[in-house]
Amino acid sequence: MRDRLVVFQDSLGYLFKDIQILETALTHSSYANENKSAGVSSNERLEFLGDSVLNLIVSNHIFLSCPDLPEGQLTKIRASVVCEPALKEMAVDLDIGNFIRLGKGEEITGGRNRPSILSDAFESIVAAIYIDGGYQQAEAFVLRLVEETIEKSAKGLGLMDYKTKLQEELQKKGDVKIKYEVVNEIGPDHNKQFSVQVECNGKIMGVGQGKSKKEAEQRAAENALKTVNS
Repeated sequence: MRDRLVVFQDSLGYLFKDIQILETALTHSSYANENKSAGVSSNERLEFLGDSVLNLIVSNHIFLSCPDLPEGQLTKIRASVVCEPALKEMAVDLDIGNFIRLGKGEEITGGRNRPSILSDAFESIVAAIYIDGGYQQAEAFVLRLVEETIEKSAKGLGLMDYKTKLQEELQKKGDVKIKYEVVNEIGPDHNKQFSVQVECNGKIMGVGQGKSKKEAEQRAAENALKTVNS
């Protein structure tokens, strides 16, 4: 594993002084639980810290680079970057899935490609770089990956407001009653995962997941649009 991580650092563009922290960042709780006797720690604590560091880096960059935008638009731009689908894509680009340590059950059920596992591992790596090299190194790593997305979002080319788009599509057929409902919540308070379903006149149109209710609603609307346009 250590030899593979030496190679993996090249794709990250950061060389760790303490490679143990990178190993922990890539350790899923399922693997840690199966190796408790060996004192293996999962990446859950790092993911908690990485979420905050990532939000700070992105928020600070947007604040400085978009001085004329109001708070609401700044929030939308940040949401296009700090959301599970975007983090998952960055994790895929870095090939993180091939380096995560998973328990046998997660391995069998396709955990290496699961968006929540990949996005959490990405946030854990952000925290690992922050701890190992400081804020500036973490900032350089994050901005190298997200700066282009931020610029596109600032120009109106970022994450679509799927809820608005769905409402527009459904209302073409007349008056409709659209309702979003949280159907499930899993995980600890600092790492919640919400499942939301969207209904139109009592009919379930789509279901989505996210780390916030708003993100889950957007994913549900996105999936509903696929049904409407199929």
